Formats: sequence, structure tokens, C-alpha cells
Amino acid sequence: MSHYFETPSQRSEQAVAMTLWGHDVTLASSRGVFSAGGLDLGTSVLLRTVPPPRSATRLLDLGCGIGPLTLALALECPRAHVTAVDVNDVAVDLTRRNAASAGVAQRVTACRPEQVDPSVTFDEIWSNPPIRIGKPALHELLLTWLPRLAPGGTARLVVARNLGADSLAAWLAGEGWTVTREGSAKGFRVLSVQA
Repeated sequence: MSHYFETPSQRSEQAVAMTLWGHDVTLASSRGVFSAGGLDLGTSVLLRTVPPPRSATRLLDLGCGIGPLTLALALECPRAHVTAVDVNDVAVDLTRRNAASAGVAQRVTACRPEQVDPSVTFDEIWSNPPIRIGKPALHELLLTWLPRLAPGGTARLVVARNLGADSLAAWLAGEGWTVTREGSAKGFRVLSVQA
């Protein structure tokens, strides 16, 4: 799935409207970025299932795309700084611009994964992870970022059932993580992962 790892050479930008935890926003989007046409179903299920972590101060949006989770978290968690990472440079740029348009740029850092200070930990990680990159790459991704949870921290993942949500939950449990199914809707599972 090369599109997860390559920045498109040409942009074809558009504006997409969505509602994030009651906030009506319009985001800049572009082809070649995940869910370029609007809020994807999995992320929508995640936002409907899990309430905002309003007491959190450090949050990570893992695989931010154009930034819907980033903006939702920043808008609803006024004490938090949100780090948004993506391997796609267009996605990073769009998330940065969308945060500025939403008035939360001062509390959002959008960057490539390797630009995140390795000493930083997070109260919560939110992600609609790129399942289609394959199990080895997905496992490597999760084994890289889940240990960055602060003590008592939680990762919130949404995964399509037909793309292996249950087997991913079993694998995470086998790696020593505590996995709880927070909800299930529209063919997606919402998983909470803790050390």
C-alpha cells in the first residue's frame, strides 16, 4: 500500500465539512491523503464511542491524515497539547493548516514520526491505524508508539472487524497489553489498550 508512505506529487485540494464532537469544521483536504473526501466511518465510530479525554495534557494522533482526530482532541481538551504524526508530508501540512484555521495551532504539533522527541510520552494515543500496510508493518508501528504511553495512559484504536480487529486485539494481549473493547458499530471495533 504505497499510498501510506508516499507524498503525492500533485495536489488537488478541496474543502470538506465535518462535525467533530459537536464542532462544525471545514478542513482542507487533498487527493492522496487518507479519507480525503470527508470524515471516514471508522474515525466517526471512534469519536461517537469514546468521550473526549478532557483531563489529558499530552495527546498523540497516530496517522493524522488531514487532522480530524487532532482537531477534535484540541477543540475538546483545552489543557492538552496534541502531537499529530503522519508519514505523508501533504497530510502533515494539511493538519497544520487545519489546526490554524480552527484556532488551535498553538496547541498542535504536526510532523513526521521521526521528528517527535523520543523522550516525550503521551496520556492518550488516538488512531485509526493503517491496517492495510500489513501485519508486520502495523505491529512495528504499534510497538514503536504504544510504549510511549505515560504510566496509566491509554491508546484508543478503531479497526474494521473484517480487517482483523479481533486478531489485532489478541496479538496486543499476547504482547502484554490490556485490551478492552469499548464498543462496536458499523463493522468497526473500538479498542482501548493499556500497559
